[in-house]
Amino acid sequence: METNFRHDFSGKIILIVEDEMSNFALLEALLSTTGAKIIHVTTGKAAIDYATNHPDLDMVLMDIKLPDIIGYEVTRRIRILYPDLPIIAQTAFVMSGDKEKALRSGCNAYIPKPIDLNKLLDTMSEFLL
Repeated sequence: METNFRHDFSGKIILIVEDEMSNFALLEALLSTTGAKIIHVTTGKAAIDYATNHPDLDMVLMDIKLPDIIGYEVTRRIRILYPDLPIIAQTAFVMSGDKEKALRSGCNAYIPKPIDLNKLLDTMSEFLL
């Protein structure tokens, strides 16, 4: 597949923490045009384990509602390991205060679901390019 010229993330490794396969499929299809390497995990524990063992990560797309550990806590734990790693919350939690809670937990940015794909790519570009 041809790389998305405007959003070329070639050589970047992005961890997607998402337990809903339909949401992951959408993100994977979108990011497949960017040249990024995509890693997918479905639980908070798997995200922490992967991040612990792979310091070469360039970004994390963090779902907040996970089956084991809430994404806010996963973000806090990853942030301890990598203070400068960009973490973007992508979540259906869109009530008043949810964005602030995500940012306080250590996320660099917040994208509500349903995801505006252009906004997601533009936000990712702020950290990857």
